[in-house]
Amino acid sequence: MTESKGYVLTFDDITDLESAQRTSAWADVARRIAHEIKNPLTPIQLSAERLRRRYGEKLDGDRDVFDKCINTIVRQVGDIGRMVDEFSAFARMPEASPEIADLSDTIRQAVFLESVRLPEINIETKLPDVAIYAYFDNRLISQCMTNLIKNAVEAFESIDASEHFDRTIKVAAQIEHNQAVISVSDNGKGWPHDNRQRLLEPYMTTRDKGTGLGLAIVAKIIEQHAGIVELIDAEPDAGGRVGACVMFTLPLHQTKSIDGNETSGAAPEAHSNQSEGPRLTAVVEK
Repeated sequence: MTESKGYVLTFDDITDLESAQRTSAWADVARRIAHEIKNPLTPIQLSAERLRRRYGEKLDGDRDVFDKCINTIVRQVGDIGRMVDEFSAFARMPEASPEIADLSDTIRQAVFLESVRLPEINIETKLPDVAIYAYFDNRLISQCMTNLIKNAVEAFESIDASEHFDRTIKVAAQIEHNQAVISVSDNGKGWPHDNRQRLLEPYMTTRDKGTGLGLAIVAKIIEQHAGIVELIDAEPDAGGRVGACVMFTLPLHQTKSIDGNETSGAAPEAHSNQSEGPRLTAVVEK
């Protein structure tokens, strides 16, 4: 009988596996919730608006109360509808259909739309002077940018209105080595110190009215593009406030040159006749 010389222990990190399993389970829950809640919303809103048209002019002393009640119903139905839309978006997230496009232009368009919608918020951009050609799904990355900007705005809503400071959101993009790095930061209240990466999972939120799906949708989209998402502290603003920053990466496509060295993907011929001047070119591949 041979004597045992010891033991062999193996350790597997199943953190990503558990996260993927939770995300899959929550997607099924979101699908069921969206189906059950959405059906009664339209008749509720239509009934409230019909009551206003039918009886609004016939009320005398209680007209103000009546209008407030109807407005509350319509507004709350709208809020629930937006939450249902988030449930549906998370449950039915389409597969990315990437194509070559200018990543900087996609970011500028998303920022412009949110700037028009949020004139009271200062949104700054820091983008390269040259185009960043990348291989990505324009609609999904635009959705990422919109979700992140909205998330930053919600960070301000939880701060006491008596605190006076310039509420600022900064959107930046740059090339680092073999990847594009995009960040959206604010000077709000910042991330919690513990388990902040769990906020990327469905229904994890620190806000009373949050659904916990905005960051989860972003994480899911970036995962489809073979990128990573990190929740880090933002750079302190002029007043020393340290807010939150979401940074995600998109890996650059590497091509083999004639001498066998790896180089960043060249700009497609479709863009070869654009204006003269230096142009930084990168291709992001799923």
